[in-house]
Amino acid sequence: MLIIACFLTLCVLLVIGVSVPMAFGAVLLLIATFGGHDVSGFMPAGHWKMTSIVLLAIPLFILAGGIMERGKIALPLVQLAELLIGQIKGGLSAASVIASAIFGSISGSAAATLTCIGTIMMPHLKRANYPNGLAGALIVSASPLGLLIPPSASQILYAWVTQQSVLKCFLSTVIPGLILVVLLCIVNFVLLRNVTDLKLPDKPANFPRELGVRSWKAFPALLMPLFILGGIYGGVMTPTEAAGVAVIYAIPVGFFVYKGLNAQNFWASLKESAITIGVVMVMVFMVLIVSRFLIFEDIPGLAKTLVFSISDNPIMILLMVNLVMIMIGMLMDDISGLLLSAPLLLPIVTSVGMDPIHFAAVLGVNLGMANITPPTAPLLYLGARVTGVSVNEMMKPTLIMIIFAWFPTLILTTFVPATALWLPELMFAR
Repeated sequence: MLIIACFLTLCVLLVIGVSVPMAFGAVLLLIATFGGHDVSGFMPAGHWKMTSIVLLAIPLFILAGGIMERGKIALPLVQLAELLIGQIKGGLSAASVIASAIFGSISGSAAATLTCIGTIMMPHLKRANYPNGLAGALIVSASPLGLLIPPSASQILYAWVTQQSVLKCFLSTVIPGLILVVLLCIVNFVLLRNVTDLKLPDKPANFPRELGVRSWKAFPALLMPLFILGGIYGGVMTPTEAAGVAVIYAIPVGFFVYKGLNAQNFWASLKESAITIGVVMVMVFMVLIVSRFLIFEDIPGLAKTLVFSISDNPIMILLMVNLVMIMIGMLMDDISGLLLSAPLLLPIVTSVGMDPIHFAAVLGVNLGMANITPPTAPLLYLGARVTGVSVNEMMKPTLIMIIFAWFPTLILTTFVPATALWLPELMFAR
């Protein structure tokens, strides 16, 4: 009964708008008051797990994303993508998807990707007469690419919680992320086929020269993911060290190359990042303690028994697991959802033969999709503030993109293991 009360309390608090850390804190108070457990050991256990050096990568990537957002590092990436495909009908909106994928490979955050690309691309799309609802929905739907294209803060957490290789978890989401980019672009072109008043950007008189100029301007920004991912996969840096390098690299590039940073907004980015880091780390701490309680009560074992009592068909089990992850992701952000669902669902999927690295990709796609899925859809509401487009306008095109881009990506990732495992096996075989 206590477990049911805790679950209902958590759902109600999240639905009415209580912050995730406070909602989990209320659950902890409920456990301490009525659970009959000695909770004095839960706090030290959570503190002990928080001392991991791997976890330090998350605040560093958050800081790097904040600096890049203020430093206008995404602007040359957008301008390059716009030049390459902007002359095609629907090319400008497709460029926002590609820019989101590239920026996601630097920031590792869906919210940072949405905020940065949204503020840059939305004015361009409005001037080109793109439908506001479609433009906003596409930017929102592409923002979770920051969770899929490595480095990803959520994959670092998954590897830390489940004791897996961070590099393998990073690689597992690359192909699903690329599939999603292609499908989002295709859906974008289909939805725009009957729009007749789009304004295409003027074609430069000397295309090769303009391509060279924009490529040169974008080179420092493009070099950043090469430094980060090349250092990690080359064995030169750990993910935590790579996150530190990203911060150190972003500061001079933002100040002296793109000149988006100054003393005032640099200090503002530090303060905003500090607030975000504080919220995330408190949230991680709270969810860790709740997860420990769930393990203490053998909730993963009970969930496994319940699932197998309904069906022992692997396909049905994986469909049920996906449904649970979508529901979790609709109620909370990706980090909280991951910390809660990873220890709960991993024993179930491994019992039907799914590799933990494969599950990392499935979890990443699930939580990314859930964060733009109504009714809660935290990224959809953030996107409304960033783009200035109402949620009602974005709702229909967002649902279309979920059905025809996100859902096929999820099905492929879940039921075609090579989608997630081919690249990790290839890299580690070498």
